Amino acid sequence: MGRPNNGIDRRKSSTIHYQTFPTPPPRSKGQPPSETSSQDATHHVRSGSGGEHHDASPLPLKQLFVLAFMSLSEQTALNSIGPYLPHMASTFPDVKAGQVGLYVGTIASSFALAQFATSFFWGWLSDRIGRKPVVLMGTLLTAACFVAFGFCKNIWQAIVVQVLMGLVNGNQGIVSTCLGEITDRSNQSKAFIYLPVIYGLGGITGPVVGGLLVANDAHFSKEDPYPYLRPNLVSAAVLMFDLTVTMIFLEESLEEAKDLPPLGKRVGNLFSWAWQFASSSRPSYLRIPDITQKNHPRTGGDATMDDDDEDDDDSDSASQTSLPTMLPHHSMDLTHSQVFSRDTILLMATYLIFQLSNISYNSLYPIFGQAAPPRGRDLSPEEIGFSLAFAGVATIVFQLGIFGRLREKMGNKVTYRVCLAGMALAFILTPWVGYKDIRNGDGGMSSGKEWLWVELGFILLVKSLSAVGCLTSFLLLV
Repeated sequence: MGRPNNGIDRRKSSTIHYQTFPTPPPRSKGQPPSETSSQDATHHVRSGSGGEHHDASPLPLKQLFVLAFMSLSEQTALNSIGPYLPHMASTFPDVKAGQVGLYVGTIASSFALAQFATSFFWGWLSDRIGRKPVVLMGTLLTAACFVAFGFCKNIWQAIVVQVLMGLVNGNQGIVSTCLGEITDRSNQSKAFIYLPVIYGLGGITGPVVGGLLVANDAHFSKEDPYPYLRPNLVSAAVLMFDLTVTMIFLEESLEEAKDLPPLGKRVGNLFSWAWQFASSSRPSYLRIPDITQKNHPRTGGDATMDDDDEDDDDSDSASQTSLPTMLPHHSMDLTHSQVFSRDTILLMATYLIFQLSNISYNSLYPIFGQAAPPRGRDLSPEEIGFSLAFAGVATIVFQLGIFGRLREKMGNKVTYRVCLAGMALAFILTPWVGYKDIRNGDGGMSSGKEWLWVELGFILLVKSLSAVGCLTSFLLLV
């Protein structure tokens, strides 16, 4: 059955909305700004052929706050693992002393690889059933994986749980998509600048949670059979609170899904259809009415039989919601050339290199900090956590106070290039950080605990600011 046309009763949005896959973004940047004054060109955008000026669209603060809270909760949970992961891997019974780095890298890469394998699926699914159901599903399953990770007692259990966590977690990309859908060209840059700020906050809260809730001498024993359960339970609790907030306050941003029944009703219809599908009778959602019979007059016994059929249909109306109402209707699909344009391929290739380097550094830094000299710097989980928290604070200050002005002067493309160069500089300098003890000073730029924190702080500062600049510039360029 066709859906009723509500175009007269419902006001259509004038804001450009973005879809993850089927709806292409605008191909042009709009008409050039007015030439009346440079100030008007900065604060106004020109629309239509009449030459009228309109103020930039106000930011949807309520939805931005909900998306920010979702990102902060997830980043807090995910970043809580890093400070204690090397110590956790070293206490597994089947891990030898020289294999800690290998298995920590395996655990971290298993999550990233699984997340990469399903990122397109979660984007496709959110285009079919809406953003909100996919976000709720991902948050709930991720919380369950954190609880399971706290009960891991050997390396293979940890790897399997991290793979599952990566498979079910696709919220980061969907949050960025929601952010693009609730904003437009006039206010999009302001909204996207605040997203890395949330990641910076998560870079503070997550390492603090992971570093403080695990003891320095944590190990598996009869007195404490699950020494790494506490930070994972806290992370799961944070995600469950996030789930509640999202369920209550997050609004569906996919335009095609806004006309669908409420999420609870769709879930009820799904169970109803599953029950009918398993029953012996023909499912009601497959009973397509004969339109030709409805368009002709009924006579005699046929009219009586039709009346009986209508009574039966009315009695089952609650379970006969048409199948298309479960899914949004898409009127357009992107072509291959529209998706894989030259600029898109170049951006995605450079972003792949950036994320590969960034994730590798984030995974190797706790190993580098925890390992004994001369391979590492003999840092405790608390010290690793606080060093990462320092990087998070610097990220917030940079993003709120400096990056916006820097981007306005340099442009997104130049900023992206400079930040990639900054990442490379941080990678080159990291092996030359000094040691705590002067007796272990071979190979470092200097020796002593004070110099260690000065050098390490500078490198983490350069790396974190460059990573934030790359992420923000990429989101604005793509």
